[in-house]
Amino acid sequence: MAALSNDDSPVYLRLRGTIAAAILRGDFTAGDQLPSVRALAAEHGANPLTVAKAYQSFQDDGYVEVRRGVGMFVLPGAAERLRTVERDDFLAQQWPRIRERIELLGLDVVTLLERVPA
Repeated sequence: MAALSNDDSPVYLRLRGTIAAAILRGDFTAGDQLPSVRALAAEHGANPLTVAKAYQSFQDDGYVEVRRGVGMFVLPGAAERLRTVERDDFLAQQWPRIRERIELLGLDVVTLLERVPA
């Protein structure tokens, strides 16, 4: 399941994408505790059950572990495995549409790279 999602994705997938991006950026590293379900729900104006569903998907995929009564913690190697999955998803699902749009608009790689802010 892809972690980084777009605006028309279900809320739990958008929350999952937010957390995945934080792990990939290094905001949460191996051993770090993720925000509580209630805290993340309040921060994003989401239902706690929706946040719990997003967290459960991370647990199911083996990126985090639950320590009963303590919280949810990032497992060693989670960022690397998550990056691999996200890369594969991007190349299989998103890149073909992006490439098609680039070709449709008559853009070239050099022009695109010149326009990317540093």
